[in-house]
Amino acid sequence: MPARICTGKENAPYQGTHNSSAERALRAVAIGRKNYLFMGADSGGQRAASLYSLIGTAKLSGLDPAFYLRTVLATIAEHPINRIEELLPWNIAALLQTGSSKVA
Repeated sequence: MPARICTGKENAPYQGTHNSSAERALRAVAIGRKNYLFMGADSGGQRAASLYSLIGTAKLSGLDPAFYLRTVLATIAEHPINRIEELLPWNIAALLQTGSSKVA
């Protein structure tokens, strides 16, 4: 029996999975790579990594990153240091789900 050449949509399920969402998620890292050269020092790069981590965690928690950062920046000055974990993204998300009025 001769080998069959598949063209078109009949072989689409066998082409494997697409990683477009993974590529979109890493686009910020690739674009920022040039910007990381201009952080000035290692401490600047560490601060940028901390911000990227907070923003990524806010997204994973279902929060708009801009809303999360506004909320934290509005409340952090008066917030007790021994309860700083209350300002982590998953705790803010839990407060929003319970309908607490403590979130700015």
